[in-house]
Amino acid sequence: MVRVLKWGIVTIGLFAGLIIVAAVLGPMFVDVKKYLPDIETVVTRQTGRSFSMGDDIKLSLFPWAGIRLSDLTLGNPEDFGKAPMISVKSFEVRVKVLPLLSRHIQVEKFIVESPRIALVKNKAGQGNWEQIGPPETGGSGQGNKAQSTSPTQDTGTKSQTGSTDFSIASLLVDRFAVVNGSLSYVDEGSSLSKKITDLNLELSGISLDKAIAIALDAQVDGNPVSLKGTAGPLGQNPGSTDIDFDLMVKALDQVALSLRGRVIKPMTERAFDLAVDLAAFSPKKVFSALDRPFPVDTSDASVLNKLSLNAVVKGSAEAVALSDGILVLDDSTVNFSARARAFEKPDLKFVLSLDKIDVDRYLPAATKNDSGQAADAKEQSPAAGTGKGGKKKGPVDYAPLRKLVLDAKVNIGSLKVAGLSMANVTAALAGKNGVFTLDPFSMDLYQGKAGAKARVDVRKKMPATSLNLTTRKVQAGPVIRESMGKDIIEGALTSDISLAMTGDTPDMIKKTLSGKGELKFIDGAVVGVDIAGTVRNAKAGIGLGKSTTEKPRTDFAALTIPYTASKGLVKISKASLTSPLLRLVARGQTHLVKENLNFRIEPKLVATLKGQGDTKDRSGLLIPLDITGTWENPKVRPDLEALLKNELPDADALKQLLKGGESDSGQKIEIEDAAKGLIKGLFN
Repeated sequence: MVRVLKWGIVTIGLFAGLIIVAAVLGPMFVDVKKYLPDIETVVTRQTGRSFSMGDDIKLSLFPWAGIRLSDLTLGNPEDFGKAPMISVKSFEVRVKVLPLLSRHIQVEKFIVESPRIALVKNKAGQGNWEQIGPPETGGSGQGNKAQSTSPTQDTGTKSQTGSTDFSIASLLVDRFAVVNGSLSYVDEGSSLSKKITDLNLELSGISLDKAIAIALDAQVDGNPVSLKGTAGPLGQNPGSTDIDFDLMVKALDQVALSLRGRVIKPMTERAFDLAVDLAAFSPKKVFSALDRPFPVDTSDASVLNKLSLNAVVKGSAEAVALSDGILVLDDSTVNFSARARAFEKPDLKFVLSLDKIDVDRYLPAATKNDSGQAADAKEQSPAAGTGKGGKKKGPVDYAPLRKLVLDAKVNIGSLKVAGLSMANVTAALAGKNGVFTLDPFSMDLYQGKAGAKARVDVRKKMPATSLNLTTRKVQAGPVIRESMGKDIIEGALTSDISLAMTGDTPDMIKKTLSGKGELKFIDGAVVGVDIAGTVRNAKAGIGLGKSTTEKPRTDFAALTIPYTASKGLVKISKASLTSPLLRLVARGQTHLVKENLNFRIEPKLVATLKGQGDTKDRSGLLIPLDITGTWENPKVRPDLEALLKNELPDADALKQLLKGGESDSGQKIEIEDAAKGLIKGLFN
């Protein structure tokens, strides 16, 4: 028995020795080059592309299993020219053989020299990388789809069993490098061209128990880009343990992006925890370095010169969350956090706090028309419901909004937009199942406060919107002047407005607008309308007064405007204005679609100097005014027939003026002062 065992060991040793000798000496005596045509034929058949290799081939089997190939080329399809799609100057790899038997992987080198990849998409939209595969399987068509099914199914089976068995005892790679590589992409249909050159990738210290050093440098369209840092360790069972990384990306000598964190169990949990630090840089200088015009035309040339970002990002296949976010844009700072989950809906939540921003600085400057004046909105934008070139847009698809779940909160310390200055802006927006609510929305606005509540329902084909607006003691003059560039009305505005509408275009909204409310202005003026002046000019026309060309204006102590709206028709039942020596009542309507006017104003010149707080029905001279025409061309004319019937105040009113009156403070008004007040009311 011992004798048999002894000869068995000797026999095995002899066979092992013969195998080693053959592995060492075989490559010396075997001419590998004669197999080149066969290799090229097999690769050509399997890829459906022409393939060739250089004759500089080196093969070793022991103690290092290695191969060196040169001048590898993979051709293009027939319609893409004769230039190769992929070429490699040389490829070399050497792995130690005996350690493989005990699951120790030792790689001396893995080097790819001068790889060239040229990707082209033709005018028909086909790419030269498509349909790689044997012709009989249809390339990347049905045959490849069939082939890709089984690996997916296998992966699914493995993931269900939870298997991540890729255990190796050790890994050591002395050098892994890609030297002087390039990648180009050309889209002949859009004339888009991109090129990466001078690409060098070096991985050093590759092992399972230590971090891997990464160094990548390249030129992207002639601009420098680099990636440096570490990743790992991979662990004894790569993919089943966390992988830490610390990377720094630099581009154009302008942008520096730091990425620190970990990939959490990439084979099972597939999650990540990442800290992002984008150092301050100038977006305008980046585009200047790229020798390209800046894509945004801002009214203030000094903006978009500083941008930085810090945030912590955590995510998985099910959700992504941002926290501790700080975005700095010029002199504005945003603190934010956000979360997204259920991506098929999606379910979004974010909180944003902004210290200050002047939005107008970032908007395009107003264009000038032929007369040098700023063009209005109608001149600058296409008609509502049309796209570029005046083409009519199709209906809006609200299906994605019906799936969206939203919870957003915004706080802004100071905001300027459309000429308006606001402070302490607070907004909360929520949405689910196609119904979105804005509640609350509030701000400090020109010495007063403004607020709103809104509801938008997109469950049906057309959105239905309801809106409630409130203001408290807001100075209306600056609001209108700074937002519209016009003087229309002044005074402290207190209002309650309720509106409802259906549709998503201005015309539809005008047709369906309904609601009610009231606006009340205190201690102000109607600018552009001088009721007393209109009366005076009318009297001058019939020889009873004196004409004037002064800028029209009607001061008041109180102006109240109640309204109702139904299907685009806005009615004012009884608007009232109270002013010294003047009382006014206005009734009428305007149609939002037709933009016409039909109002009657009935003013009274009264025998008192009291205004606010004096509600007595004063006797006086009634001169009705009719306002007709359109919004663009309103027509105001006095009712001359009524004027002739009521030229002067009645006797009692005239006596009161001659006797004198009392001011709002109760102070005695002398006859002379009363007369001056009456003249001022009529002629100034």
